[in-house]
Amino acid sequence: MDRAEFQRRNGIIGRSPEILEIVDTIRQVAPTDITILVTGESGTGKEVVARAIHAASRRSERPMVTVNCGAIPEGLIESELFGHERGSFTSAVEQRKGYFEVADGGTVFLDEIGEMPAATQVKLLRVLENGEYSRVGSSQVRTANVRIVAATNRTLEYEVQQKRFRSDLYFRLRSVNIHLPALRNRREDLPPLVDHFVQEVSAKNGIRFAGFTNDATALLMDYDWPGNLRELKNAVESMLILENGKRLDAGTVQKYLKGRTTVVTERNLPVVTNKSVEQAERELIYRALLDIKSNLIELKDLLNHPGTAETATEAAPRNNGSNGNGNLSLDEMERKMILTALERHSGNRRLAARDLNISERTLYRKIKEYGLQE
Repeated sequence: MDRAEFQRRNGIIGRSPEILEIVDTIRQVAPTDITILVTGESGTGKEVVARAIHAASRRSERPMVTVNCGAIPEGLIESELFGHERGSFTSAVEQRKGYFEVADGGTVFLDEIGEMPAATQVKLLRVLENGEYSRVGSSQVRTANVRIVAATNRTLEYEVQQKRFRSDLYFRLRSVNIHLPALRNRREDLPPLVDHFVQEVSAKNGIRFAGFTNDATALLMDYDWPGNLRELKNAVESMLILENGKRLDAGTVQKYLKGRTTVVTERNLPVVTNKSVEQAERELIYRALLDIKSNLIELKDLLNHPGTAETATEAAPRNNGSNGNGNLSLDEMERKMILTALERHSGNRRLAARDLNISERTLYRKIKEYGLQE
């Protein structure tokens, strides 16, 4: 099966380099039993990726069970995952199988894994290490033959730093990490996505859609879509149904985007979308602390080797990258940011790409473009 057919069968819409790279990764890892962590903002399609992994695996004939870890009360999550014996707690009026037992031979998709309570993380780690678990209220050890795919919109590295997520579980989960970029970072995928949702909504509701005007299409392309694919689908559905399929101009489309905040982001800062204000502020502070640490390291090097920086400054052209008024051009600023990120992570391109909030493929292209290859 070629890539295009794989995308069609699994509902993965897009032609950007980032999406094509993700599809290739899925096709490579799906036939194995390796644990996979899918990351990305809310609404980027993490469950679609999980289902594609299961469908292309050797376990496709067995069930895939989806567990929303953030939607299950803390006191019940262990019972939901591992099952319980009759009488093990007040409302346990009968014996019950857990999701791991139900999915035997198949896949368990742990959505919003970052919301899992610490006590449950310990038991999940045991399942990942040796496949063993026990029902609540039982001492009998059972084994689970399941493949784990986990997903989160949180920054788990930060959660580990804050002692809210176990580091051993984090490293065990991310044997392979598939990061889904936000829709605003892959705008070339917008036209096929809009077409897909238009066809889906039209067929489901019996609507003959007359299409978008050029200015309406431009508006859809310029909007930042902070809710990602989920928001795009809902907007298309609302426009087609409420406007009875008529041709939509920019003024009409704008009504359905009114009140939706366009997110303006700076490089090296986390994107504020539908996260809580508290969580967003924590991540901003964390990133700022990383930048301060980097600056302190650079300052220490400068103090220890004062001649190096001076020589380099004298050797470099005075206006290199300048736009003529003493300010750096956008290209030079981008080049310096990439260099800083690479130095910060000792040349590790994967970590540098994550720091810059771009894909590794984009980083490789930029390194080549700016002549930063070793």
